[in-house]
Amino acid sequence: MGTVRNVVIVTLTVFFLVFIAFFGRLPALRNTPIGALHRLIWLYIPHGFRSADQRLTNGRLSASILRLAHTLWNDRHPVVMIFFILLLSISEIMFLPPAWPLLSVLEKLISMTLLLFPYVFLYAAAASDPGYITPENHASQMSLYPYDFTIFHPGQECPTCRLLKPARSKHCSVCKHCVSKLDHHCVFINNCVGYGNQHWFLLLLFTTGVLIMYATYIGTSLLSSLILEHIPSWRPLGSGLTWSQYFQVWGWALQENTRLGSVTLLCILTSPLVWGLLGYHMYLIWAGTTTNESMKWSDWQAEMSYGYVFKRALPADRQKDIHTEPEWTTWPAESQQIVLQTNDGLPPRDPGAIGVGEWQQVWKLADVENLYDLGFRDNLADIFCPRLGFRHVDVVAQDLRNRPSP
Repeated sequence: MGTVRNVVIVTLTVFFLVFIAFFGRLPALRNTPIGALHRLIWLYIPHGFRSADQRLTNGRLSASILRLAHTLWNDRHPVVMIFFILLLSISEIMFLPPAWPLLSVLEKLISMTLLLFPYVFLYAAAASDPGYITPENHASQMSLYPYDFTIFHPGQECPTCRLLKPARSKHCSVCKHCVSKLDHHCVFINNCVGYGNQHWFLLLLFTTGVLIMYATYIGTSLLSSLILEHIPSWRPLGSGLTWSQYFQVWGWALQENTRLGSVTLLCILTSPLVWGLLGYHMYLIWAGTTTNESMKWSDWQAEMSYGYVFKRALPADRQKDIHTEPEWTTWPAESQQIVLQTNDGLPPRDPGAIGVGEWQQVWKLADVENLYDLGFRDNLADIFCPRLGFRHVDVVAQDLRNRPSP
């Protein structure tokens, strides 16, 4: 029982730290204990270590560690992806041999199918182009989304790529590219999650979650059968045992079949993390935003709370600047407003600012339209049919090139 307890404690600790590392910077958790722990782990402890090392070794040790950390954190490398693949494959090697003879034909077919999907979608997400913006495809990328004049304004140039930044794009310091509709850089796939591969990333999360749940079901069923052989009155639920006796029985079963039990326990402990990450991304899709954009909206909310944000309408017959904006996009909506920030809480006084009518002070995000939210179904369609947008743009561009000169 002590071994099982130690495995549980170590596994929970590791995944709690992973949860803090990945979610501690999210706007919703920034002012919670999770956000405080994230700052403690990533800011305060490293700062204290550097201060101590400065006194002990004149900073040589921390400089070496920082160089290694910079390489691991800011350069593309497959370390975490290899760890993920090893975690999957080693768990399967441990689980399948003792479980396989006890499975029915249908369970074997389901198992082999579910085992295959995560590898397929991991390869697809890692090997596909997430939406890298290059001089060759810049025109097509510019035509995917219109600027919302709130968190994405026309005319902004990427200082690294030296290209105008299309709406919803962001430069990834790891991949060294601007990426269309960048959500985040994912170390598990060693690639960005963007316009071109977000659907593969979501399918990877979903199939991994289903595989873990099915392995949990198979593992607990087989362990329950093992317990029934020794305790005929045993019932997984409502067996009349105290909590202490209940966990003692399960602890005995886990130790009797260590390989099957340890993988089942690992699946039980990791399932909330996988489904929680998938649930968070489904929430972002429902809200019509991305992880990167949610950070920007959080910054806007902070400015709104101080009364520094104003909006007014854009004219319906506005003439676009062809040097900074696409003449048309594949997106079915155009922005009807412009939102700006001031430093003194007074309306913008720039006579050249576009827009018509009086400036209105904005106090909450609900008063600002999200141009990129078309509803959950259409937001999903934009993710799972990404090539259609590129194809439509290319067809229109080719048609324009083939038209005879007037």
